[in-house]
Amino acid sequence: MDLNFFKQTRILDGGMGQELLARGMSSNGTLWSANAILNKDYHQLLLDTHKDFVKAGAEVIITNTFTTRRIRLAENNIEEKFEYLVNKAGEIASDVKKIYPHILIGGSLPPQLLTYQADKRDEKDILSNFSEMAEILNPYVDFYYFDVLSSVREFDIAIKAVEKFNKPYLLGLHISEGTTLPSGEKISDFKKFTDDPNLRGIMLSCVSPENYQLNANELKKLNVPYGFKFNAFQTTAPKEGYTANYKKSKGNPNEFLGKREDLNPIKLAELAKDFKNMGATILGGCCETRPAHIEQLAKLK
Repeated sequence: MDLNFFKQTRILDGGMGQELLARGMSSNGTLWSANAILNKDYHQLLLDTHKDFVKAGAEVIITNTFTTRRIRLAENNIEEKFEYLVNKAGEIASDVKKIYPHILIGGSLPPQLLTYQADKRDEKDILSNFSEMAEILNPYVDFYYFDVLSSVREFDIAIKAVEKFNKPYLLGLHISEGTTLPSGEKISDFKKFTDDPNLRGIMLSCVSPENYQLNANELKKLNVPYGFKFNAFQTTAPKEGYTANYKKSKGNPNEFLGKREDLNPIKLAELAKDFKNMGATILGGCCETRPAHIEQLAKLK
């Protein structure tokens, strides 16, 4: 992967889990996007969805491993499927690259405990979780994408987990509201990572455009390539937290996070254009952003 890859405008894919649900994948407990790997009937749907993001203009696709983490599988009594699910996600992404060899594959290393909340477990447990997922994904990916993590400590541990592979990585940090991560830390606390030769960029992930705007100047001050993966949820900070709400839902996060109707593809691209003009070079979507959104972002290249 070119050292300067993200120094010019690059288009990432959109939100896989919500797109799969919109295309007819059934919910299955709290598995969300992992159900498209567990159920072989959805493998073609997953492949086609990756392909549609590429056809829309994505230059990077992210492996469908956000909910193949052990704890989510254990919740659904299928932890023994861990290796198979992570491998299959890598294989399907690789199949897309065989068709579109110009793209890069980012290996999603998601939060290993709860979504939108800092993982406060013992370091050895978090390290073990990140390490085994990174090991399985390694043959399939061009770089690692630390996907919607919520504390500096988690990034420290995740970076330690991938050190032996000497692969580039992209930091995707999450801020639900205001200017601090769920851990209470600030974007300026990420300055410590900017001298690592394997760092390719830092972005805000699964955030609203409004939240990104609030934090864009602090991202820019880190003096590395930066950008966003926008969601179109109404919130990522529901009362009682994401996980508690998800367990009470019918399997679609927009039941309790809400879905914005104002962020249509044209509107999202208008906002993104302003952020690109401010210096953002990493442009992509997250939950509830569809190929049509990515198509409009790609016009900003």
